[in-house]
Amino acid sequence: MTPRAVRAIAVALCALALSACVDSDAPILADAKPIFGPTFRVQLFSLRKGIASDPEQATFVWDGQHYAHAAGGMSDVKAFTAHPFEGGDTIVQSAADERDRRTEYALMHRLADGVYLLTLIDEEDADATTRAAHCSKTGKSPCRVQTRAQLFALARASAAKRKESGGLIIRLPDRD
Repeated sequence: MTPRAVRAIAVALCALALSACVDSDAPILADAKPIFGPTFRVQLFSLRKGIASDPEQATFVWDGQHYAHAAGGMSDVKAFTAHPFEGGDTIVQSAADERDRRTEYALMHRLADGVYLLTLIDEEDADATTRAAHCSKTGKSPCRVQTRAQLFALARASAAKRKESGGLIIRLPDRD
């Protein structure tokens, strides 16, 4: 599986170069906690039109500040934090991209115990008024946010959309 395909799976877990995704110059969400425990071992699938493909496994370990890539695929996923959000969803905040120093965001929706759907927080999910009020466009970003309120407004719009693409994440047992 190519790194680009993996990024399509775990959009928020890594720095993406996709249009119409919400990003920031620096992490907006602070006080991260290890909500998945000390180790987060996952089986990831790319999800397109309701069909899962391109399986990949990865392990992330809590280092006191974020989940850092420890093993497996997705080596370009350096680190992420996960933050509880409304309706039982989680906002995943990627570590800053080393190339252009941006932080990106996705929503993780629990489907069942240990099974999650991961989708971009996408400016296109919001109406024009919400986009105008909360996004600023830069040369590299169609939607740059600076505050928690801006991020949450766009996250609500993405949470309201039913998507058939993104990533399917299945949590695996920790290795002894």
